[in-house]
Amino acid sequence: MSTIVSGITAVIWEYLLIYLLLGAGVYFTVRSRFVQLRYFFHAWGLMLSSRKTAKDEISSFQALCTSLAAHVGTGNLAGVAIAIFIGGPGAIFWMWIVAILGMASSFVENTLAQLYKTNNKDGTFRGGPAYYIEKALGLRWLGVLFSVLLLITFGFVFNAVHANSVTQAIAGHLSLKPMMVGLTVASVTAFIIFRGVHSIVRFTELVVPFMALTYLFIALGVVICRFSEIPAVISLVFESAFGLHSAAGGAAGYSVYQAMTQGIKRGLFSNEAGMGSGPNAGATATPKPHHPATQGIVSMVSVFIDTVVICTATAAIVLLSGQLETGNALNGIQLTQAALGSVVGDWGLWFISVAVIFFGFTSVIANYYYGETNLLFIRNSRPLLLAYRSTVVLLVFLGSVASLEMVWMLADLAMGLMALINLVIIVLLCGPVMQVLKDYDAQSQSGISPEFNRTRFPFLDRTIDSDVWVITEPDETISGISGRDLRESESC
Repeated sequence: MSTIVSGITAVIWEYLLIYLLLGAGVYFTVRSRFVQLRYFFHAWGLMLSSRKTAKDEISSFQALCTSLAAHVGTGNLAGVAIAIFIGGPGAIFWMWIVAILGMASSFVENTLAQLYKTNNKDGTFRGGPAYYIEKALGLRWLGVLFSVLLLITFGFVFNAVHANSVTQAIAGHLSLKPMMVGLTVASVTAFIIFRGVHSIVRFTELVVPFMALTYLFIALGVVICRFSEIPAVISLVFESAFGLHSAAGGAAGYSVYQAMTQGIKRGLFSNEAGMGSGPNAGATATPKPHHPATQGIVSMVSVFIDTVVICTATAAIVLLSGQLETGNALNGIQLTQAALGSVVGDWGLWFISVAVIFFGFTSVIANYYYGETNLLFIRNSRPLLLAYRSTVVLLVFLGSVASLEMVWMLADLAMGLMALINLVIIVLLCGPVMQVLKDYDAQSQSGISPEFNRTRFPFLDRTIDSDVWVITEPDETISGISGRDLRESESC
């Protein structure tokens, strides 16, 4: 059974997803006129200015933190080390490439999530790929399939995996029984998720920035300690990425292939851009300015922070430590621990263990919310929601004490299928997104705070819910671009 699952997963990731994700990223980048570069600094400004919001609303900053809580996890510490161990230092270069392209994909899927979100009638919203699949294309069965895949992958399996990492980190250093640690982790998880969405976003808003900044501060300290070695490390990354350090012929080709494959795979696992998970958090926001493109632009910050900043921090720790040597058996989180410990001393081992606890636990909370959003899409039932929450808590406990090799393979398969569905859908729906972006561009260039008027987009006006994006002002021609201009091309 494991051989079959592993084989199918390998085909999906190595022969389909890598090329589809890169191709879609290039396509969205060109269609959006390099939105990730044009609005790079603007995105940070929107994110930082959105912290204050109405009491019942969820801000763009809070939605971003929820998304980061799911993205930033043990993969940022262990996954990067694995990529370098297998693919060489050049894997980092390809991580950067997939992150830059993924920022455009993230813009498209998060803008769609904002357009097709559902009003919860309590000041909050929910949404994601399942919602825009049903509303924009009328394919509820495909939306349900996507929801089931996401619920299994994030709501159950990944939560069990992250809980296992947290438990092993605590039990290993403090010599505690995994069962006792698992009960504690499950109890804290239950306390947070049973209090609802506001409890989740407030928790992630506080914890995610703290843990990310602390980790970056430590990484900066490593860079300062080994500053003289920076030029050589940068040169090594680029040489490895293109096989310049290998012998000519087959060895060089294999080296480049390994660097590309590992860098792209680990980068995609890290930031999840284009996979359809992040939009579940992005849809919850009430963006300011009141325009769906606002959240799409803000979402690009998440991809940048996750891969270009945090993954690069881990790479710097590993590459500057000198621990990456031929014959060195250390890999994954052990390699990261040994790397930091060799630079700062034994306390570095403890710090990585604590970081794993924070990163893993916030991922559990955010992944739970992704599952809840998709469960409500399938059926809005209070008893069903209670059963789901109870099952998540149970699996967090079981994951803490279980061996999860087969579960990881099943998660990879479900996540791969989920990404295939979402990527095809966002390519099909990118036309309306580009028109929305054109509207945002026109208003911004005219010095107007962008305000979305749904009547200027006939296709969107017909397909989005009537109680979201409610019109507050009459339609106007903006900067010489009329409603007719924006209606002319609403499909790819």
